Amino acid sequence: MKFGITLQPGGTRFECDEATTLLRAGLDAGSRLPFSCRSGVCRTCRGKIVSGSADPGLVHPNYLSASDIAAGYVHLCQARPLSDCVIEIDELDPAQSFPVLGLPARVLQLERLAADVMRVQLGVPPNEPVRFNAGQYVEVLLADGVRRAYSIASAPHVDGLRQFDLHVRHMPGGLFTDRLFSTVKVRDMLRIEAPLGQFHLRDDARRPAILLASGTGFAPIKAMVEASLAAASHRPLHVYWGGRARQDLYLDALARQWAHDHAHIAYTPVLSAATPACDWQGRTGFVHEAVLEDHGDLGAFDVYACGAPAMVEAARRDFCARRNLPEDRFFADSFVSQADLAVAQTIS
Repeated sequence: MKFGITLQPGGTRFECDEATTLLRAGLDAGSRLPFSCRSGVCRTCRGKIVSGSADPGLVHPNYLSASDIAAGYVHLCQARPLSDCVIEIDELDPAQSFPVLGLPARVLQLERLAADVMRVQLGVPPNEPVRFNAGQYVEVLLADGVRRAYSIASAPHVDGLRQFDLHVRHMPGGLFTDRLFSTVKVRDMLRIEAPLGQFHLRDDARRPAILLASGTGFAPIKAMVEASLAAASHRPLHVYWGGRARQDLYLDALARQWAHDHAHIAYTPVLSAATPACDWQGRTGFVHEAVLEDHGDLGAFDVYACGAPAMVEAARRDFCARRNLPEDRFFADSFVSQADLAVAQTIS
């Protein structure tokens, strides 16, 4: 049975059956719904059921609490309708989005940035350049419908890019990363879809921004900073980058160079598990707590956070509840591994 779905305030209408997620049906119908992880973790596709009812699906309480559900909130990537529904969610501005393309991509370069991080430069056909917003990601298409998502670490260009970088961390046992760190060679061909996600720097804002990253969450932050520099923007940017050990800050010198060369850019690296071998004299602890220590009020800021789901969720909670950050100015992308998915699909 198909149900009628209406999105407010845009007024978009589509149909969805009880076996299909609201996000999938909306995207198939051409709506411009926001989404990112598609696993119920990042909150990008969170909407509120104004009328009607839906099964919220399997979302861990860390990301969708019982009180959230009681208030009508669902993550559209997991929720399925039980009746006709009116859902409150802001759709994307068509002027700020690009069509998703399926493309062949050739591996042009492979460079170890750290023992477990690979820079992968991909090239696409000259007649099909990738146009995207700084912060968006690509999906590598594997066998049997398996997909793996990686943020684009290069700044976009108005005419699109024919070559761009990914920063890929080796996840032992990973279907793609095990291959990448062992058998993938320069000139090998991959199949990708791009661009995806709605984590990107909003060009219309002039407020100072905090760019918060953990691990390879630095990749889209790098693209954002470089896009801002290419646009000759002087919007104040403060990059906070966290890792466990010094090697996790695999482009630390680049970030320090930004801060050295540009008065409107600040950089704070933070290690949570520094050892004597790190020879570390900098900040320690959790990276989002460094932001709390430095800023008593975030009401005048935008925040862009990317990395492990636990870091992103802690930052969202503490910045909004303890530092007056408006929730609609917290933009995030969670790097969700298969282990994270297992947690996200477990209801405690």
